[in-house]
Amino acid sequence: MRHIDDLILYRDMPGDGILRRMTSLMESIEAVSVQEEEARSLFFGCVGDLVEMAAAYGFSGNLWHDYLTYLLVNHENAYTLASEIRGAVEGSLNELAFHDFRIFKELFDYDLTAVGRALGSSQSAVLSDFRPDPNRGILYNARIRDRICQLAGRLEEVETTEGFKAEMEQFYREYGVGSLGLHKAFRITHDADDQPCLLPITNIAHVTLDDLVGYEIPKKKLVDNTEAFINGRRANNCLLYGDAGTGKSTSVKALLNQYYDRGLRIIEVYKHQIRDINAIMAQIKNRHYKFIFFMDDLSFEEFEVEYKYLKAVIEGDLEKRPENVVIYATSNRRHLIKEDYADKEGRRYADMHSSDTVQEKLSLASRFGVAIYFPAPGKKDYNTIVRTLSARAGLDMDEETLLLEANKWEISHGGFSGRTASQFIDYLSGQEV
Repeated sequence: MRHIDDLILYRDMPGDGILRRMTSLMESIEAVSVQEEEARSLFFGCVGDLVEMAAAYGFSGNLWHDYLTYLLVNHENAYTLASEIRGAVEGSLNELAFHDFRIFKELFDYDLTAVGRALGSSQSAVLSDFRPDPNRGILYNARIRDRICQLAGRLEEVETTEGFKAEMEQFYREYGVGSLGLHKAFRITHDADDQPCLLPITNIAHVTLDDLVGYEIPKKKLVDNTEAFINGRRANNCLLYGDAGTGKSTSVKALLNQYYDRGLRIIEVYKHQIRDINAIMAQIKNRHYKFIFFMDDLSFEEFEVEYKYLKAVIEGDLEKRPENVVIYATSNRRHLIKEDYADKEGRRYADMHSSDTVQEKLSLASRFGVAIYFPAPGKKDYNTIVRTLSARAGLDMDEETLLLEANKWEISHGGFSGRTASQFIDYLSGQEV
């Protein structure tokens, strides 16, 4: 059996500790050079780690195959990144990948349950037919988990290295590789060296644009710009502004669910992280995905200077912004930066060029090529939202009483808005017996 140290492209895989211990055990058993007590300890330790991994990720079926597939779909190297963009790869990379897949095919074909039986284990069958707790699986969402398990099942069935390689190439082309390929959304964090990096967000609300009642014109403007972006045409940065609770953030989240399968990803950015955007752009500019940098509820006070960095990121750096990146922001302020009457009337103390100050503050909003207004609904539209959400929730209440209670609710809960209506329906649903 070939050793995993013979791997060329798939070397130094994160999380390959189980693989190294298990292959070491396989080689020792084949060479009849291991003590039974030592072998049992090594084997049961690996089985325990596989079960812990399965419980955390929600894996099922053959855990050994799930684990190997997990390593394959997460490893970014010259071959997997090329496959992500072009599918089948030719030339030397193709030959090197075939060499590595031959090793993985041997690992797939190895019967670990036979090792367990040889060591007198009656529990080793759990490796080939693991049934997870349906309430677990906290590190991956269900869609990612299922894709890995389904790929593992297909890899079990292929009989040749060529077939194994073809399955992996198809997966890389359809879904990508690594964290960016498997996850929808990310937030910015810092690694051990304090360098900006991306952390996957695994629990995302599955909202759609249809969940947002009304606002057909704003939604169409947003979809048109996003469609252009996804299809590789010229697209603008977007500013969604308007009253609180009108669905601005929900609309952006809905875009992610609608276009994820077409390569859209969202990176959540907080105001204090604006300086990290350029470093993250450098990491993602050559990937086969479209990225929206999403800044929710964005606004700046006079003393906050982060807006100057954002202006440079949007339009102003010497380096051109990558074509696979746009910036979407939501705000209750149309012009993002706080103004006062002293600015407007030119009375600011010691400011000799007050008009320049005003233009400086307005220039950030003007760098968003598309500005989409989300107004607060009137009473008629609010009632329409309430009726629609009530029907979706299956509430059993006559319309007159429903609207009467809804209008009582809005008086003490922030006025007419989609958020107020949604909170009212949640309240009624919670009271149902």
